[in-house]
Amino acid sequence: MSHSLGIAIESLVAVLLMLTIAYCMLLNSRLKRLKADEQSLKATIGELITVTEIAERAIGGLKLTVRDVNENLGSQIAAATSLADQLKAQLAESDNVLRRLSRIASAARPLADVQPEAVAPVQVEPQAPRMSAARANAAAAQAFAERRRPDGIAA
Repeated sequence: MSHSLGIAIESLVAVLLMLTIAYCMLLNSRLKRLKADEQSLKATIGELITVTEIAERAIGGLKLTVRDVNENLGSQIAAATSLADQLKAQLAESDNVLRRLSRIASAARPLADVQPEAVAPVQVEPQAPRMSAARANAAAAQAFAERRRPDGIAA
C-alpha cells in the first residue's frame, strides 16, 4: 500500500506541476501582451506630451493676441468716444446756428409777401405775427449779436 500511496502522491505532484507549467505559460503570454501595451502606452504618453506643449505654445500666442487686440480696441474705443463727443458738440452748435439763422430770416422777411399772379400759388407756411420794419431790424440786429463764436468773435 505504501508503494501505491507513493505513486498516487507522485502522480498528484506531476499533475500539479503540469498545471503550474500551464499557468506559467498563461502568465508569460499575459506579461508579453502587457510589455507590448507598455510600449504603445509610452508612445501614446510621448505624443500627449508633445501635443500638450504645442497647445501651451498656442495658448500663449492667443494670450498675446488677445492682449494686443484689447489694447487696440481700447484705443479705438477711446478715439471713437472722443469723436462722438466732438460730433455731439458740433451738432449742438449747429442747432444754435440754425436757430439764429431762422430768427434772422424771419426778422428779414418783408411785411407783405408778394406772389406773381402768372405763377401758380405756392403754399406758404403759417407766418409769425408781422412786425414793423423797426422791430424787424432790431430783431435781426439782436440775432446777429447773438451769433458769437466760442473764441468771442462774431460770426
